[in-house]
Amino acid sequence: MCKIEKKVERKREMGGILKGESRGGVEKQLKGSKMKLWMIRATTSVLLWTCIVQLTAIGDTWGPRVLNVWPPCFNRESDAASSLVHDTLPSIPQRVLPPKRVYKNNGYLMVSCNGGLNQMRAAICDMVAIARYLNVTLIVPELDKSSFWADPSEFKDIFDVEHFITSLRDEVRILKELPPRLKRRVELGRVYSMPPISWSDISYYHNQILPLIQKYKVVQLNRTDSRLANNGQPLEIQKLRCRVNFSALRFTSQIEELGKRVIRLLRQNGPFLVLHLRYEMDMLAFSGCTQGCNEEEVEELTRMRYAYPWWKEKIINSDLKRKDGLCPLTPEETALTLRALDIDPSMQIYIAAGEIYGGERRMASLATAFPNLVRKETLLGASDLRFFQNHSSQMAALDYLVSLESDIFVPTYDGNMAKVVEGHRRFLGFKKTVLLDRRLLVDLIDQYTNGSLSWDEFSAAVKESHSDRMGGPVNRLVIPDRPKEEDYFYSNPEECLQIPSIDLLSST
Repeated sequence: MCKIEKKVERKREMGGILKGESRGGVEKQLKGSKMKLWMIRATTSVLLWTCIVQLTAIGDTWGPRVLNVWPPCFNRESDAASSLVHDTLPSIPQRVLPPKRVYKNNGYLMVSCNGGLNQMRAAICDMVAIARYLNVTLIVPELDKSSFWADPSEFKDIFDVEHFITSLRDEVRILKELPPRLKRRVELGRVYSMPPISWSDISYYHNQILPLIQKYKVVQLNRTDSRLANNGQPLEIQKLRCRVNFSALRFTSQIEELGKRVIRLLRQNGPFLVLHLRYEMDMLAFSGCTQGCNEEEVEELTRMRYAYPWWKEKIINSDLKRKDGLCPLTPEETALTLRALDIDPSMQIYIAAGEIYGGERRMASLATAFPNLVRKETLLGASDLRFFQNHSSQMAALDYLVSLESDIFVPTYDGNMAKVVEGHRRFLGFKKTVLLDRRLLVDLIDQYTNGSLSWDEFSAAVKESHSDRMGGPVNRLVIPDRPKEEDYFYSNPEECLQIPSIDLLSST
C-alpha cells in the first residue's frame, strides 16, 4: 500500500513541474488520485478477505499451513478470530448413518395398515421384518383412513419418515413411493392385492408371498394387523421387530416437542399416573359393554354397533361379557380399584383417552376420589392442539409419549395401546405397569358393593392378586394351537429385554 501511495505522490509532483499546471489543476488531479487510491484499497480489501474465506474453508488440515505464509501481524489477527469462533460456536455432531445393505431386490412390497395408531404401529414393525426376510423393497406404509376414526393422517404426519428410512438402511431398502413405471401401473389398478393369513409364521411369507412378488413385481398387503406369529420366529426377526418399534418409529418433531412439554408440566407437580381409561363410545359399542349406562345410552350404543358391518358381533350379553373379564372397567370400578391399590389420592392422574362416554356424570366418582385429574386438553391451550384436532392418531401419539414417561401406567382394557405401551415400558427397564385382572376385579367389586366384603378385605384381596402384575419380568405365554389367546409379542418382547438377575416369574 505504501509503495502505491508514494508512486502516486511522485507522479503528482512531476506532473506539476513539467506541465506547469495551475494550483487548481493540481487540486483536481489530487482529488482524482485520491479516488483511484480509494478504489485500489477497496478492491484489495475485497480480494484479501475473499482469500481468507477460501483458505478458512479448506479446513483444519491445510488452513494453518497456508496462512503461515502471510505476515506475522495477519497470523495473529487470524488466530484470534479463529479462537473466538471455536470458543463461541458449539461443534455440530455429524449423524453417522448405518451402511446400506446390498442385496438382490426381489420386488416391491406395499402395505395398507388398518386400525388405530398402535395397531398400525405393531403392523409396521412386522412388515419391515417381512420385507427384510424376503429381500424386497418396502414402500412407506399407508395408514388407515377409513376406520371409525376417519383420521386423514399420512405416515409422515405421525412418524419421522426420514429417520424411519435411514435408520433401517442396513436392513432393508425403504422408498417413499414406487419407481415411476410401477407407480403408473398401481394408479391404473393393475396391482396384486391380498390380505395375508393372520398369525402366520415367517416361512409362510417365504413360501406363499415371495413367489407372488417375484411374479408381479409389486404386491400390496391390504390388511396388516396380527399377520406375523408371536412365537417361534428366528431371533433376528424378533430383534428387528423391536428395533423398528423402539428406535426407527420416532414421532415427528412437532409431536415429540409437545409431548415433552406435557411431561414437563406434569413433572412440575411431582409424580404422575397415566390412566388409559378405555371408556369411549366406540369401545363400548364395539364390545357391547353397557355397565352403568341408562336405557337411552344402551340403545344408542346398540344402534352404533349395527351401523358398522365389520363389527361382526351384534347380539351381546353385557353382563356375561363383564363377568368373563371382557369389558373395560367403568370409571366407577376404576376409582374403587385405584383406592384399593392405595394410590395416593393427591397424585396427579393423567387421563389418556378420548371423550369419556357419559361425560362428567360418569367421571364424578373418579374425580371425587382423585381430584387431581388432568388431560392434555387441560394442560395445553387450544392453540397448542389446533393442528391435532380431528386427527385421532396424532392425539394418541401424545398420550403414548406421556404414558411411557409416567411413574405408573394403568390400562383399564387390554387393547392395542395398552399392550404396546406395556411392552415399551418393559423395554425401558420394567417401569411399573399395573396389569388389571378384570375378571377377578369385577367379582371382588360386586362382593364389596353387595356387602359380602368389607373395605379392608376388598383392598387386601385386590393388592394380593396384583402383586405380581406390575410389569416385571415374566415368561411370554405360548399356546401353539390358539395364537389369539397367547401373550402378544409387543406386550412382552422377551428376546429384546435386559432381564434383571432374578428368576422370571411364571406367566399368569
